[in-house]
Amino acid sequence: MFCPYCQAEDTKVIDSRLIADGSQIRRRRSCEVCHARFTTYETADLAMPKVVKSDGERQVFDGSKLKKGMLRALEKRPLSTEQIDAVFGKILSAIRVHGEKEIQSLKVGEIMMDALKEIDKVAYVRFASVYRDFQDIEDFSAEVHSLNKEKKSKKSKKK
Repeated sequence: MFCPYCQAEDTKVIDSRLIADGSQIRRRRSCEVCHARFTTYETADLAMPKVVKSDGERQVFDGSKLKKGMLRALEKRPLSTEQIDAVFGKILSAIRVHGEKEIQSLKVGEIMMDALKEIDKVAYVRFASVYRDFQDIEDFSAEVHSLNKEKKSKKSKKK
C-alpha cells in the first residue's frame, strides 16, 4: 500500500478490525518513511448487477451515487459513521443477494427506503420525498401518517 502523503511503498499495518457486518476490514497503517498514519478499508470486490433505469437505459452500478443520496438524507441526523457504513453494507448486500445480473432502479430505491426506515424515520421521509417526487405538503403528511400507522400496529402486535 502506497503512503497517500509521500507515496512511499513501505507502510505497515498497525491495527485491523472487522467493521459493519463483518464484510469490511478497517486497517490503521503507518508509513515507514514519513511516519504518517492513515486508514484503509478492505472489502471483497464482488460483481454488482447492472441498474435498469425507468426509461430502459442500463448503467453500471455506482455505489458512490447511492451513498451520496443516503448521506444527503442522513445529513445532520444523530448516526455515527460506523452505523451509516453498516447500513450501507446491508443495502449493498441486499442488492447483491438479489442474484440477478440486472436490477430495476425502482428496486434499488425500495431497498434504500427500507433500510432508512429502520434506522431513521426522518431520513426515510427525506429520501422518500425525492425518490417519490413529493409535490406538496399533503404528500409529506400522507407518508408521516403511514409511518405512524406502522408504529402503532407494531406496538399492538408486541402486546
